[in-house]
Amino acid sequence: MNQNNYAFIDSQNVNLSIKAQNWTLDFQKFRRYLQDKYRVVKAFLFIGYMPENQALYVKLQEFGYILIFKNIVQLADGKVKGNVDAELVLQAMIEFPNYAKAVIVSGDGDFYCLVKYLIDKNKFLKILIPNRTKYSSLYRKFNAKYLSFLNELRQKIGKN
Repeated sequence: MNQNNYAFIDSQNVNLSIKAQNWTLDFQKFRRYLQDKYRVVKAFLFIGYMPENQALYVKLQEFGYILIFKNIVQLADGKVKGNVDAELVLQAMIEFPNYAKAVIVSGDGDFYCLVKYLIDKNKFLKILIPNRTKYSSLYRKFNAKYLSFLNELRQKIGKN
């Protein structure tokens, strides 16, 4: 397997999907898993920026993630939204000449066009979907060899 693969991670999709399954992702174990399993040398983590989470951001960088921040919006119901879709797609295209294959981590169908393009250009390795039972039906159009599910790795990448 090629040694120069990049991961592009939609942190909100991953976080919310895994929380909904009542477990917590261990980001340190996950970064190691990406490196060992998929030879990911750079892992871009797209995340909403909140000043009170500074310690978390430092830890994630220590684990080896490259953080790409998105300003968040506070919704009327008090929830926070940090939609990172455009940033993830843009970064994947900016980095396009620099990686052999891409790993996308999200169950969000908004990345369908990116995945399709990368497959067509022979630059796609895998989409890691947080929840096998709840993800965009668009991804079912792809060959199953491109799909993997994080919930099946709970013992390996979950917090104890």
